[in-house]
Amino acid sequence: MASWPALPSRAAYLALHNASRRNALSLSVLRDLRAQLHVHNTSPIDGKLRILPPFKPDLLSKLEAARDGHSDPDIDQYAWLVNGERWREERKGLPNVIILRSSGPVFCAGHDLGELKQLPNEEVKETFALCAEVMTLIRRSPAPVVGVIQGLATAAGAQLALTTDLPIALASTQLRLPGASLGLPCTSPSTAVSRRLGPAFTYRMLALAEPMRADQMGGAIDIVAGDMHEALEKRVAEVVSQLTEKMAAQPQALGKWAFWTQVGLNGREKGGDGYEEAVEWTGRVMALHARSDDAREGMASFLEKRKPEWKL
Repeated sequence: MASWPALPSRAAYLALHNASRRNALSLSVLRDLRAQLHVHNTSPIDGKLRILPPFKPDLLSKLEAARDGHSDPDIDQYAWLVNGERWREERKGLPNVIILRSSGPVFCAGHDLGELKQLPNEEVKETFALCAEVMTLIRRSPAPVVGVIQGLATAAGAQLALTTDLPIALASTQLRLPGASLGLPCTSPSTAVSRRLGPAFTYRMLALAEPMRADQMGGAIDIVAGDMHEALEKRVAEVVSQLTEKMAAQPQALGKWAFWTQVGLNGREKGGDGYEEAVEWTGRVMALHARSDDAREGMASFLEKRKPEWKL
């Protein structure tokens, strides 16, 4: 892949190939990104796409039932996420971590405005629908997606950067929502940005269309100090190594689903800010986690003062 570093076993690139157009999200590029995400998450058992369930808290009951071995088809569809043996069958040969990358001084310039201007209406609608689908596939990928933001990320490019699970960038890297300056405010890109950076900061970006540095964004991005790309590559390698060598893949996927689900618990049932509702719900998730073979191995290795031996 371009001149990118070789990856360890169980890691794979998600490549954005459009450097001559500032890595713009043209219709063909979006189709290619979707195809790659499908390849990385398609079961070798039956050829079906296996992504995380919707982030709905009531699905926990079905995950619990699946872990208990219930054979109802509506429940069995979730067994791959909670049963270690099924996980290893369904994801045999698939990556445990995905690294999104592009080449050149611009990470992603957003949608290709020149192309959008020429496309018929149906393909314009397809472009925006496909963009939303790609973002959803990243959010619901069982394998964490690391975003290597090596240059400017603007409009839908900023959305793409901040949709990844673990975006990494140099401190000086700029992100921007420039649409307002063109009479086309970046309302779709602001969905990901606002969920990472908060509504007030994002609205400032949306309304003023000014670029912001990565180091202005708090903990939303893994910041690499300085301007040396060697330091960026070193940090990416550290994160990929951590995920592939020191973490168990199946608990990581269930944890990702549970995290984004509990974030949406807002107190409608129990009042307040949702904390009581979330802590009760996540207690059930922890009990579910604790029954997995990886969790048992992890606890045993801790008590025996040795490194865990995860099943691949």
